[in-house]
Amino acid sequence: MHTIRIWDLPTRLFHWLLALCVIGLITTGTLGGAWMEWHLLLGYAVLALLLFRLVWGFLGGRWSRFASFVYSPRSLLRYLRGRAPLEHTAGHTPLGALSVFALLLALAAQVASGLMSDDEIATFGPLARFVSGETVSAATGFHKDVGQYLVIGLLVLHLLAIAWYLFVKRQSLVQPMLKGDKQLPAPLPPSRDGRWDRALAGALLGVCSAFVAWLVSVGYAP
Repeated sequence: MHTIRIWDLPTRLFHWLLALCVIGLITTGTLGGAWMEWHLLLGYAVLALLLFRLVWGFLGGRWSRFASFVYSPRSLLRYLRGRAPLEHTAGHTPLGALSVFALLLALAAQVASGLMSDDEIATFGPLARFVSGETVSAATGFHKDVGQYLVIGLLVLHLLAIAWYLFVKRQSLVQPMLKGDKQLPAPLPPSRDGRWDRALAGALLGVCSAFVAWLVSVGYAP
């Protein structure tokens, strides 16, 4: 067996920070009231993380790049038939890639709608003032209904997939996302995960966070 670095540290941190933020968003959104201030802050954090992942999908380690897990329908069919090559199972599998893209898009839609929402009580998104009342109403309805349940449903599917891999295929998807390495039967190119790569990721996250802070300040400016 060969020990291969699949998930670089920035990707792993993104994954776990996003998971914590989404859990926090669901919890604070359910509790409401004074917790909505935290709901907003967590939403801004998710936006910064999503922007970071978008760019990291082009600059990150080999297996974190979108190019490594954008598959053709033919590749998906081969995977479902159990004929996928090793490089299609080392990182995100063809089926797993669909799940990842679906969840990222659902979160992006949920964050975007949240930025334009208004509960007509005390909480409103920073972009609500820049769009029409009809848009605010549509965004609020989506955010509280379809968008919320879509994200929860995709998260449940994600957890079920992890459980299926663990108990049926006897493979842990959690351990590589914690440690970064996977044991593979043949050598494959590892992801870059050096000091400068991590420094670049830190700077990139800082830029994304600064942009989100600016966006929020513009929205709430008097």
